[in-house]
Amino acid sequence: MSSGGLNMSRRIRRTPYTDRVEAVGVRGFSVVNHMLLPKAFQKSVEEDYFHLREHVQIWDVSVQRQVEIKGRDATQLIQWMTSRDISKATIGQCLYVPLVDEKGGMINDPVLLKLEEDRYWLSIADSDVLLWAKGLALGAGMEVDIDEPDVSPLAIQGPKAEDLMAKVFGEEIRQVKFFRYDRFNFKNTSQVIARSGYSKQGGFEIYLDDSTLGHDLWDTIWAAGQSFNISPGCPNLIERIEGGLFSYGNEMTRQNNPLECGMNDYVVLDGSIDFIGLNALRKIKADGITKQIRAILFDGSPCPTCSKPWPVMAGDNKNIKIGEVTSGIYSPRLEKNIGLSMIDRDYWSSGQKVTVQCADGLVREGVVSTLPLVESLI
Repeated sequence: MSSGGLNMSRRIRRTPYTDRVEAVGVRGFSVVNHMLLPKAFQKSVEEDYFHLREHVQIWDVSVQRQVEIKGRDATQLIQWMTSRDISKATIGQCLYVPLVDEKGGMINDPVLLKLEEDRYWLSIADSDVLLWAKGLALGAGMEVDIDEPDVSPLAIQGPKAEDLMAKVFGEEIRQVKFFRYDRFNFKNTSQVIARSGYSKQGGFEIYLDDSTLGHDLWDTIWAAGQSFNISPGCPNLIERIEGGLFSYGNEMTRQNNPLECGMNDYVVLDGSIDFIGLNALRKIKADGITKQIRAILFDGSPCPTCSKPWPVMAGDNKNIKIGEVTSGIYSPRLEKNIGLSMIDRDYWSSGQKVTVQCADGLVREGVVSTLPLVESLI
């Protein structure tokens, strides 16, 4: 059996929505957390980008697996895993929490949902947080249960998302604030719905807690969305880079720390919390980081797909490598190629001239820019 060119097996899992995604014309998949992530539909990336900015899309993001941690020591374990202070987290709140190892390296950058005083979900990016959490808990003798529940997020994104969601779930959903969640009825079940998502266009994520309802949920939203010009979609690379949204495994890995990723607001080093990488991050901050994520704007014809990092060289000296573009694409609104790159400290100032050595053999001239790039469009 194959799906979008992938040789399928039990190691690559389908989602509760994969049948529906295939029915509406998915053109390819990626694999995240051992699960299928739709990557393209019938439109071009640019057509998809403009549709996302104007209408509403339905995204299968079941790859955002939940690591459920519950029990007497659940809060203690999560605090030990993250550099962000979670002591004031409340039920109904979503928190962006960088997870770090003993060297301060990024393990993952999930969204934390507090469900009860001793029960949490970590909605993870692409790394094995479940096994990391289990190992820590076992080694420390903590009283917790850690598992992957049957939860499959479905994202509704775009400026018409709120109207569509109100049509399906009722007007009360308009009261849900950004990075908060509430529970709503679907087919006589209580489902967590958060105002969140992997775009800057606004929207919601439905944390479907029962995979057998996947077809019903998709079909219900698809039918209700026809009057809003709904389309199947997926995280859009143009919109993501313009908005400064990072992808774990691309822009950052375990070789990077939260300070290099611009997450200073989520790193508490004053001793008020204890976490695994505290001493390492204190030393990194004292010594000063040597690189940080920046945007790159570069000229020339639309760049090819960035499947391997492209060297970024200092503009005045093409023999000095100062970073690598890890995600790149042409922006139709900026009328330039755009990319994300860890840039060396001596060269990360906005306006720094660079050249980008793309996979098509062309060397394109550009500049370093701050994030998010969408501010350049105001």
